[in-house]
Amino acid sequence: MSETNIFDEMWGRDEALRAPYNEFQSWFQGEDLKRLRAKQREAEEVFRLTGITFNVYGRSEAEERLIPFDIIPRIISGREWQKLCKGIEQRVRAINAFLHDIYNRQEIIKAGRLPLEMITKNEAFLPQMIGMTPPGGIYTHIVGVDLVRTGPDQFYVLEDNARTPSGVSYMLENRETMLQMFPELFSRNRVQPVQNYPANLRRSLAACAPNRCEGKPTVGVLTPGIYNSAYFEHAFLADQMGVELVEGHDLRVIDGKVAMRTTQGYKAVDVLYRRIDDDFLDPLNFNPESALGVPGIMDVYRSGGITIANAPGTGIADDKAIYSYMPDIVEFYTGEKAILENVPTWRCSEPDSLAYVLDNLADLVVKEVHGSGGYGMLIGPTATKKEIEEFRRKLKARPGNYIAQPTLSLSTVPIFTKSGLAPRHVDLRPFVLCSPEGIDITPGGLTRVALEKGSLVVNSSQGGGTKDTWVLED
Repeated sequence: MSETNIFDEMWGRDEALRAPYNEFQSWFQGEDLKRLRAKQREAEEVFRLTGITFNVYGRSEAEERLIPFDIIPRIISGREWQKLCKGIEQRVRAINAFLHDIYNRQEIIKAGRLPLEMITKNEAFLPQMIGMTPPGGIYTHIVGVDLVRTGPDQFYVLEDNARTPSGVSYMLENRETMLQMFPELFSRNRVQPVQNYPANLRRSLAACAPNRCEGKPTVGVLTPGIYNSAYFEHAFLADQMGVELVEGHDLRVIDGKVAMRTTQGYKAVDVLYRRIDDDFLDPLNFNPESALGVPGIMDVYRSGGITIANAPGTGIADDKAIYSYMPDIVEFYTGEKAILENVPTWRCSEPDSLAYVLDNLADLVVKEVHGSGGYGMLIGPTATKKEIEEFRRKLKARPGNYIAQPTLSLSTVPIFTKSGLAPRHVDLRPFVLCSPEGIDITPGGLTRVALEKGSLVVNSSQGGGTKDTWVLED
C-alpha cells in the first residue's frame, strides 16, 4: 500500500488544504506548539481524573487502561455528513427488516438471496426469538456502523455493530474535553452538537416501551458489573440519562414483570438497555451457569412485559459472514442499491474463495466471523512469515470461521506529535438510535485513530486512540 495514494482528510492527495479544515488551519498556524503540548497533557489528565478507562482482557501488566486522546479534531463537512446519513439510515432499516424476517417468515431465504446454512449454522441465531416481534417492531435500538474512507467521496462500511455497540461515552467526553480546552475553536467553527445524545437515547428507549406499560416508562441499564471492559460507559450513560444502573441480582420477575430493587421495594422496569451478551441474559433460557442475567426475563419478554434493547438475537447482524451479504440484504428489503458500499469480502467457507485467500494471505486482512476488538485477525502486509503460516493452519482447520478482505488505503487525519502534525489512519463509528418514532443519527460519532505510524489497527484494545469528530453546519 503506497503512502502516496492515501487520502488525507485535511490535505487531500495533492497537499491542498481541504475546505472543512480552513478555520482550523488558520487557528493552528497562530498557536504555540509548547502551549498545545501542555494542552495535550492537560487533556490526558482530565481523562485520568474522570476515570475514563477500559479493561484489556488477557493482559496481566495493565488490566485497566486510559484510551489515548488526540486533541486534533477530525472535521467533516455538513454535505459529506448528509450523504453518509442517507446510507446509514438505509442500512439500519434493512438490518431491522432482515432481523424481523429471519425470525419470522424467512422470505430472504425462500427467495434464494441468503443460504439457509447462514442461519441454521450460525451460533448468533437465537431459536428462542422465532415468531417473536419486539415492541414497536424494533430489534436494533442502538446501532454503531463502522465506516472507513478511502477518498473524497469513497466511504465503505467495515462492519455493523447491532448487538451492544460501545464507545459513545468517549464520543461525549471527547467533545466535553475539547469544549473546555479550546472554546475559541468552537467560536470559529459551527460544529453540530453531540451533547444531547443521552436525552435522545432515553427518549428513543422510552418510545419502545411495551404495550403493557402504564404511564411514563421506567428505563434501566443492565451491566455485567465493574469488571466489564465497558463498565465506565454503562455507569456514565445511566447517570447521563437519569436512570438506574442495575446488575442481574438487582432484578427479579414479580407478577409477570421484571422489577428492580429500590429503597422503597421492587419497582417494575419497562425498558432494559442491556449491556450483557445473549448467552448471559437468562439462565433459565440460555447459559444456566450465568450469574449476570435475570432468571425468567425471556418469558416476560415473550409475553410483552418488557422491552430489551437491543433485542436478543440481533448479534447475527454483526456476523462477518452475514456482512458479506449486506448489499443483497439492503436491496432485498429496501428495493434500492446500497448507498454505502461493503468492503469486498471472500467467504472462506467457499472452496474457491478459500483457495484465493490461502494464495494471497500476505496481501489480505483475515477476520474471525464472530471476532471483535481487533482480536483474532491477520493483517497480511504487516504480518511476519511465521504469523502468516500460523494463520494458514487456522484457516485450513476451520475455514468457515473466517472471512478475508483486501487491505484498504484508509484515509488519514492529523494527530498532534512532538514535532507538530502527522497523518495517522482512522475509522469512524457513528451512533444510530431507532424507535417507532424514527431514526436519529448523532452528528459525528467516535473516530478511532491508529497512533503508530503506518498502522491500520485503530482498536483501543490494540493501542489505538480516539479523537473528537466534528460535523460542520453548512
